[in-house]
Amino acid sequence: MIDPDNKELSISHQCHLLDVSRSSFYYQPRPTSPEDLEIMRLIDEQYMRTPYFGSRSMRTYLRRLGYKINRKRVQRLMRLMGLEAIYPKPRTSRPHPEHKVYPYLLKDLAIEQPNQVWAADITYVPMARGFMYLVAVMDWHSRKVLSFKLSNTLDANFCVDALNEALDRYGPPQIFNTDQGAQFTSKDFIQTLESNGIRVSMDGRRRVQDNIFIERLWWTVKHHYLYLHAFDNGAQLRAGLKQWFKFYNSQRFHQALDNMTPDEVYYGLSSPLAKVA
Repeated sequence: MIDPDNKELSISHQCHLLDVSRSSFYYQPRPTSPEDLEIMRLIDEQYMRTPYFGSRSMRTYLRRLGYKINRKRVQRLMRLMGLEAIYPKPRTSRPHPEHKVYPYLLKDLAIEQPNQVWAADITYVPMARGFMYLVAVMDWHSRKVLSFKLSNTLDANFCVDALNEALDRYGPPQIFNTDQGAQFTSKDFIQTLESNGIRVSMDGRRRVQDNIFIERLWWTVKHHYLYLHAFDNGAQLRAGLKQWFKFYNSQRFHQALDNMTPDEVYYGLSSPLAKVA
């Protein structure tokens, strides 16, 4: 918004009009060092295996690998990644103290059809020279990934974009379930749900099991795809995830779905195994 070539208004005056500090205009963010990126990748992989590891355990794990690292540095990197010690899942979605929290509506609910319940969550994604955050919208009954978006910040916009894309493609569900993170309790996200007549459901605090299907999705996409490839930039990552989610929906069968794929269950197709039998 600040134009350094403006001959009528100085940079100082423009900053004053926009109510931002002049130092923020000149600030150049320091890129994350290659060593920090390597350590963050190790932390992410270990956290997926042992989600109960806090900064102390993670420090010990990294020292056993030969890294001379203290707990303060581990805490800083885990905060940057959206991980928090005492919770059983990545804390990429943090509660906002002024946002309304909705009740959990899925307890003892029989989920028997597509578009009955959708869910969304955010996870950290390592790349060769940086990292991004990934949000996905999933249909609970079929496990189908309805949309996904990437962002280099944890604002609410990319979550709203993913929600709108899913709604445009598949229409509204009856219930939408998320955690209590600020992205999902934001005004724009909630208004989008309520304007489409969707009931809002939110996990209980420290209740990772409330959104278990999408947590399993994160484990699968990371161990079966992301950790096996290197991505130089967001465009490569986006293209790769688009192809992988297409494979996940149309070809990857699930034992819990009677060895059918998410697409087969979502669209009510018959199982190929029934034809063979």
